[in-house]
Amino acid sequence: MTDQHLAKFYHLAENELIECDLCPHNCKIYNNKTGICKVRKNIDGKLYTLNYGKVSSLGVDPIEKKPLYHFYPQAKVLSLGSWGCNMSCNFCQNWQISQQKPQLREFNPAEIVQTALNKNINLIAYTYSEPTVFYEYMLEIAKAAAQKDLKNIMVSNGFINEKPLKKLIPFLDAANIDLKAFNNDFYNNYCNGGLENVKKTIKILAKEIHLEVTTLIVTDLNDDLSELKDLFKWLASVSSEIPLHLSRYQPAYKLDNQATDLEFMKKAYHEAEKYLNNVYLGNAIIENTADTFCSNCGEKLIMRKSYNVKNKLDGNRCPNCGEKIYGEFF
Repeated sequence: MTDQHLAKFYHLAENELIECDLCPHNCKIYNNKTGICKVRKNIDGKLYTLNYGKVSSLGVDPIEKKPLYHFYPQAKVLSLGSWGCNMSCNFCQNWQISQQKPQLREFNPAEIVQTALNKNINLIAYTYSEPTVFYEYMLEIAKAAAQKDLKNIMVSNGFINEKPLKKLIPFLDAANIDLKAFNNDFYNNYCNGGLENVKKTIKILAKEIHLEVTTLIVTDLNDDLSELKDLFKWLASVSSEIPLHLSRYQPAYKLDNQATDLEFMKKAYHEAEKYLNNVYLGNAIIENTADTFCSNCGEKLIMRKSYNVKNKLDGNRCPNCGEKIYGEFF
């Protein structure tokens, strides 16, 4: 497998520059240079992706680790990532593969699909690093997986332009999108991204596939309860059924702020419950905050302790009142 694979979504710009059309950065790239993501390179007037077929991490996870709580609970998923990212969050949990080039193994799309089949796994997740920057590789695996009736999951920051997103959607079954804050200054100052672009991605995906959202609450940066309330209200305006995972920040990469206060995590959880039917706490062991309840009668339907899951659902119905629960269930 070569180190270079022709990229999709670019055009020639002025002064022999290439403009990449994959994400909202729309990088203008000089010959022999890469864009912000470090993995899309102008080589003699053509744009190449440098991470096609290059895998930094490949493993089997519980679906709850993605996190997805309303998409085939307790299923196993084949997870893979490459390297590179179109954001540069200074609190990145996976900076070793997003901001640096790690050791890589080579797998073509058919080999990834066959690995899942050999392990009797029906789900493939594009995760660990930002999957939209290995877009071509993800798309080809997803197409091959769909032909074998495997389901595809994208775990992403959501910072992608509409045209490539819509080309990918027919081969996606589920996604978890990071909504990092509800403040564009936060995205500009700490992530090198854009809030409005991510909101647009969420609105598009919510109409097409199963969607869950994660917000990492970072001490002193996005832990304003009034701002979080705006986030909850906006997400509910898209759909109050979208599961929201509120994750607890731990010091990582370039940021050494204190870990998020557990009492504040509980406050945010209860505030979110006022607007959304399915709210969960991540990285925080607090009783019942990982469990799924019926929004109609309050019955506890799915109990989670670590990655141990007990599911009382009858298909996708509450066994107590018959209420339909958002998601895909066995």
